[in-house]
Amino acid sequence: MRQQIVPLFMLAIAIALLPPRAMGEMHAAAAAIAHPNAILWKDPGDIASRNLFYGPGGEGDQPREPLRFLKEDMGGTNPKFDVRDGAGNKWKVKLGVEARPETVATRLLWAVGFGTNENYFLSEGKVNDMPARLQRGQKLVGANGEIRAMRLQRHLCGKKIGIWSWKHNPFSGTRELNGLRVMMALLNNWDLKDDNNAIYPDCEKPEATVYEVSDLGASFGRTGESYTAKMSKDNLREYRRSKFISKVTPDYVSFNFPTHLPYLYVFRLPLFLSRQHFRWIGKRIPRSDAKWMGTYLAQLSPEQIRDAFRAAGYSPEQVEAYATTVEARIAELNRL
Repeated sequence: MRQQIVPLFMLAIAIALLPPRAMGEMHAAAAAIAHPNAILWKDPGDIASRNLFYGPGGEGDQPREPLRFLKEDMGGTNPKFDVRDGAGNKWKVKLGVEARPETVATRLLWAVGFGTNENYFLSEGKVNDMPARLQRGQKLVGANGEIRAMRLQRHLCGKKIGIWSWKHNPFSGTRELNGLRVMMALLNNWDLKDDNNAIYPDCEKPEATVYEVSDLGASFGRTGESYTAKMSKDNLREYRRSKFISKVTPDYVSFNFPTHLPYLYVFRLPLFLSRQHFRWIGKRIPRSDAKWMGTYLAQLSPEQIRDAFRAAGYSPEQVEAYATTVEARIAELNRL
């Protein structure tokens, strides 16, 4: 028995001393064996050829007018409802502060190989057959169904199968999941509830499933939730002034994200504690994995990055300010 225990003990020590890169490769190999049809990331190939103005759906998948109201969706915190377009396709409309940042975030994630929904932004449009009054967001709708600033979303290859957890998933410890954590930090997407993650059928392999972050609306603002949505989402001033990387060691990098709730939220203790559970997502990411994701982001041209913001209806001044901040963060990753 002793002769068996000693080699196993030595093996456990050897594994514990492996560098983060080797540990990540071991996790990736184990995940591939245990879950061969689970997909988090695909090699994007020629990133320079990707059109970030139209995103994963391309120009051809844009919603076609006229749009017709189907039903209101009371999920989440932002006003949402379903519509059907002139081509017969069903879309989820989101109004409010999350419409623009989510449009950009999906394009940047898709550009570097992560799965996303199709998202298009309409600066103005009309939805027919609107009800007399929405339960949420009525003030954002004109008298005849005219709407300004709406995001339309759909998933091309089927309905959502389920949700996945940041802590418990087939990719734990892999370079791909760590790369996704880096992307959440790049975007300042602090709303990391598991309910915001979705599993969808894969378009190319019917037997496979794609794991996505399906709600990215809490992006491009502060590094954490604040007292109002306007402070913590789609806030150029806060995004530009927020610190990106908080700590670098020879093996790991930590991001200044997601930050804890303001301390007054201790009076809402369950919410305060629930947000604390996600702070690990931005901490102690293997340095090599963060730099790996940086090398993909660095292949984006300045024009592509700006196209992602143009697609969301930002003004030329906002496009330039947001894009230069993203570029500065990409440069930080590549200096690791």
